[in-house]
Amino acid sequence: MTSIVFMGTPQFAVPILQSLIDHHYDVKAVVTQPDRFVGRKHVLTASPVKQLAVNHQIEVLQPEKINHSSEMDRVIELQPDLIVTAAFGQFLPTKLLAAAQVGAINVHGSLLPKYRGGAPVQYAIMNGEQETGISIIYMVKKMDAGDILAQRKIAITKKDDTGSMFTKLSLLGRDLLLETIPQLLKDQLSPVAQDENQVTFAPNISSEEERIDITTTAQQIDCKVRALRPFPIANLNLDKTRTKLWQVSVAAEPTTLKPGQVVSVTKHELVIAAGQGTAILLKELQPAGKPRMSITDYLNGHQNIKAEMQVVTNER
Repeated sequence: MTSIVFMGTPQFAVPILQSLIDHHYDVKAVVTQPDRFVGRKHVLTASPVKQLAVNHQIEVLQPEKINHSSEMDRVIELQPDLIVTAAFGQFLPTKLLAAAQVGAINVHGSLLPKYRGGAPVQYAIMNGEQETGISIIYMVKKMDAGDILAQRKIAITKKDDTGSMFTKLSLLGRDLLLETIPQLLKDQLSPVAQDENQVTFAPNISSEEERIDITTTAQQIDCKVRALRPFPIANLNLDKTRTKLWQVSVAAEPTTLKPGQVVSVTKHELVIAAGQGTAILLKELQPAGKPRMSITDYLNGHQNIKAEMQVVTNER
């Protein structure tokens, strides 16, 4: 029976681990991030991957940093046939990768060499890509740079956000991994080196990146809102208040107003000018310190907003 050490943390990795269990691979151990305090009540919470592993009585290792840790020593001691990672969130040292008797492989949520890094799904949506996918690669010390073993594409629709794409890509990764492992074990694959001239990066989302630039186009704003939903949520300065945008849409009609001015306002609709003569409809938002609300509820409490007012600025 093929032995595996699985390394992953978020919900994205759960169907992938579950499939390995269901297909009777010998999952010797699961390596995941330490328990974290979550929510306003700061409840100490195990990662979704840990919860699944515990339910199946699989050994769980939780290093704050894997390098030079006792947990790394334990993985090396296990000498698994495969190390499989999916959104683990840490670099793996060469000594650890070498512990895999057949190979260490990663299930990555982009069409490598595009979008190496920790936020490939977010950047694909943010940049208006029409497709993304899963790449299964050999792991090397350099981030997401290993040879490609398998790859599969999936469309990004205008309604997709990072939440929906995580779900789709997780299932795609699960299925592609189950197809790839038997071929890998039989030495039936021809790994393909990544073209370094085509590399792009997708670093973790910074607080600066969460901010919407109202001088960008309405299409770019819509992409950013979807890319940062359900977390961390894009924001802007609306009526002098930092406001998260949960849902927007691109207005059909162009405008000659300056970015940030009100194009039109009714009891149930607020249209704001964006860059290059475009406009954005705000549909669902959340002012700082307030609950998430519809634009109708927001406008009930902001009857001061009038047409042509400058209600959005890029000021911090």
